[in-house]
Amino acid sequence: MNVTPEDSPSAFPSAGPAEVGERPDATSGRPPCAPRRALPKLSGAWRQARGGIWLEPDLRRTILFDWDGTIVDSMPAILQTEAAICRQLGLPFDESIFRQTFSPNWRLMNRALGISEDRDGEAHQIWTATFRSDHMPPFLGIEDALARLAATGYTLGLVTGGDRADIEPQLPRLGIDELMRVRVYADDTAEGKPDPRPLQLALELAGVAQPDDALYVGDALDDMRMAAAAGVRGIGIVSMVATADDLLGAGASESAGSVVEWADRFLGESTSVE
Repeated sequence: MNVTPEDSPSAFPSAGPAEVGERPDATSGRPPCAPRRALPKLSGAWRQARGGIWLEPDLRRTILFDWDGTIVDSMPAILQTEAAICRQLGLPFDESIFRQTFSPNWRLMNRALGISEDRDGEAHQIWTATFRSDHMPPFLGIEDALARLAATGYTLGLVTGGDRADIEPQLPRLGIDELMRVRVYADDTAEGKPDPRPLQLALELAGVAQPDDALYVGDALDDMRMAAAAGVRGIGIVSMVATADDLLGAGASESAGSVVEWADRFLGESTSVE
């Protein structure tokens, strides 16, 4: 997918994102999208753009993101919600327990907290009454960071343990609906993180032939375990549930304090600004 220097970061193809059931274009290997004007032929691998020089992007590359704790600052609210669940179910809970048991896979987290399978329904009712996904703020600068990555030619997407009905309406609220071209939610696969299947499905939807043609960015240990199991390079984002050492120990190739910090570093390695 090419974005010309004249295009704004939000001027993406009007076709919807690749989701479950949609297959990549047979000739390009990428998700279907509206035709784009080709970049002019310039010498070498560089393209001129406003504000500096952009490196010609590797159009095979795909960057996929976790949601909670990575794009939106929801971990404090999740902590409070899990505290309410455990309090009402008569289970011990504090921040240390939260750190030790956290998983984006709610079934795994319930078992780790001591919630039996026959009480999953109760836990879900408390979660639904307490957690407000529509109130979760994005991390500062996240929209601009994602737009810059997309404008450089990378296909972006989500692989999250959250449900489609909760997260899908939040994308336009945050201004990133058109940036997220591939989306895989918890209800799209029988297996959840750290099983590699959700990430593998996202790679299929993005038309990625080789796992090392993609990156996965997330803040949880199970995010990095999923990436490692899928053969995808994991980028760990430090949060209240994992330190940099924790993330590297779970399989991350590198870590950063935020998506914005990582994107600045990543784009700085592949572009030269004059």
